[in-house]
Amino acid sequence: MADLRGFDANNVEPAGDFEPIPAGKYLAVITESEMKPTKAGTGNYLQLTFQIIEGPFQNRLLWARLNLDNPNDTARKIAQGELSAICRAVGVLAPNDSVELHNLPLVIHVRCKKRTDTNEIVNEVKGYSKKETSPAPAAKSTPPWKRSS
Repeated sequence: MADLRGFDANNVEPAGDFEPIPAGKYLAVITESEMKPTKAGTGNYLQLTFQIIEGPFQNRLLWARLNLDNPNDTARKIAQGELSAICRAVGVLAPNDSVELHNLPLVIHVRCKKRTDTNEIVNEVKGYSKKETSPAPAAKSTPPWKRSS
């Protein structure tokens, strides 16, 4: 049993549907990061939690796992490449701690993938890029017939 005194469902929005979001690019921030041991116990991965910050899927969470400490060289190189893309996207090129990547906007590239064990469709973060900055509004020029000579 668990003590639930103090909880009132009237004051909390119910959890929504967790269907996968459509493949695409979404503006997001990293809200959490944690180094965790691999299932095999032979290394560690950095788990990043991304929160979409605008659009119809605002506040949805997605996760990425980077095998930064892994005996498999290929897995480690892929993870380092992904971390490099994330760092470049948020403008922190040499972080000392993953928390330095938190709350900085970047674009995550999301795809839909079928799980091999359940055939369930799930989301996967497969790329990262910088948030595009809006171009400055064009300066209003005076039409030639209104210019003073």
